Amino acid sequence: MLEDIGKIEVVRKTISRAIALVGYIYNHGGVLHMMREFTGNKELARHGFTRFATTFLTLQSLHKRQKALKRTFISTQWIESKWSNDIKGKKANDTVFKPSFWNNVTYTLKVICPLVMVLRIADNETRPAMGYIYEAMDRAKETILKSFDNNREKCKKILEFIDARWDNQLHHPLHAAGYYLNPYFYYHNPKVETDAEVTNGLFACIQRLIPSHDVRDKIIMEELPVYKNSESLFGNEFAIRARNNKDQPMAPADWWKMFGNGTPNLKEFAIKVLSLTCSASGCERNWSIFEHVSKYYYDIT
Repeated sequence: MLEDIGKIEVVRKTISRAIALVGYIYNHGGVLHMMREFTGNKELARHGFTRFATTFLTLQSLHKRQKALKRTFISTQWIESKWSNDIKGKKANDTVFKPSFWNNVTYTLKVICPLVMVLRIADNETRPAMGYIYEAMDRAKETILKSFDNNREKCKKILEFIDARWDNQLHHPLHAAGYYLNPYFYYHNPKVETDAEVTNGLFACIQRLIPSHDVRDKIIMEELPVYKNSESLFGNEFAIRARNNKDQPMAPADWWKMFGNGTPNLKEFAIKVLSLTCSASGCERNWSIFEHVSKYYYDIT
């Protein structure tokens, strides 16, 4: 999604100009020293887990330090320096004082920020994300729409890119089942029961992941109603507090392990679904490390 959005002309040019500006500053020690003086030693370049996250974090830093950058480029130090007269220096100066550049940075952040938040959830290696992605994507789209004053025409192309990737590649019954089985979302949103997309996803997963007809029937006819009505241990004050605690939220799979004993088949199914990851980033990072280790081993042997 981020790659698709990055190809939109205004976003592509904004990112390109931002990278050129930051690159110029960091490639010239004197300019970098000046910039750090005016930003209070705050950096512009920031590293994220992915290239797009890094781009977002850098744009965010630029946006936050806009005034400090302008003070840098109108300072006597800059004006009297050798860099203010070279071609690249003049180009960097023009970028900093171009209103359209900053307007486009704001526009790009409005579009990218909600999706990067989803990316962070998916890339989280401490808590499986399957119970959160469905809600996170819906929230991201709502946030983007709201940032454009709920005017769908202003962000129509962005939403089309998101829907194209989500509907054709990412939106699987597992995400809907994870949303249904996350107790925080389920008990705080009464509309879950009437959402055909969510319930269809749940039943599709039950059919696919549970081979026994008897176990399926037991889950649907006997155990799901217990979960729906918050009966057995689900209605216990500890279970209610654990699912409602925003400050120290319990992972959905752990919640089922703790309070799902009254519905053993549903508990096993819920833990299986909610323990799944939504990203291969962790594996890719591990393979990258293994590649470096392997290369080092062959170099020394």
